[in-house]
Amino acid sequence: MTSHILIVEDEAKLARFIELELKYEGYRVSVASDGVAGLAAARESYPDLVILDLMLPELSGLEVCRRLRQTGDKVPIVVLTAKDEVGDRVAGLDAGADDYLVKPFSIEELFARIRAHLRRTQEEETDLLEFADLELNTSTREVYRGTRLIELTAKEFDLLEYL
Repeated sequence: MTSHILIVEDEAKLARFIELELKYEGYRVSVASDGVAGLAAARESYPDLVILDLMLPELSGLEVCRRLRQTGDKVPIVVLTAKDEVGDRVAGLDAGADDYLVKPFSIEELFARIRAHLRRTQEEETDLLEFADLELNTSTREVYRGTRLIELTAKEFDLLEYL
């Protein structure tokens, strides 16, 4: 199953660059351009990892991070920001970020950090039910037949999980 990465970044060109590079590497990617949309996307789409800018319109990246952690969401969060002071890094990590990378950055380093975080979370993941080519992820509530995502209502998912 392909990992899903959510990019929360208000700089459209940078978000598009990261999105294209991640898609080229085989990831499924969603993009949100402000904090409110990013928080909603993280809560609704259950990404495997979030790349989060701190300086966002509507709701700061720090607040997005705090709110996700307050609800018990354990998705790996990689902060990607221009804020490079030690105090900024400490604040980001204390808010619940798992990693902190300063702009400008190397795309290869970002990919290495993504792979490391996904490796750790996938090793811990035991919420995957498989039957033939059908995969049911009970934590993200996603169902795949082969590589194709099958969209189900909440009730349909619950019924399939029960079976």
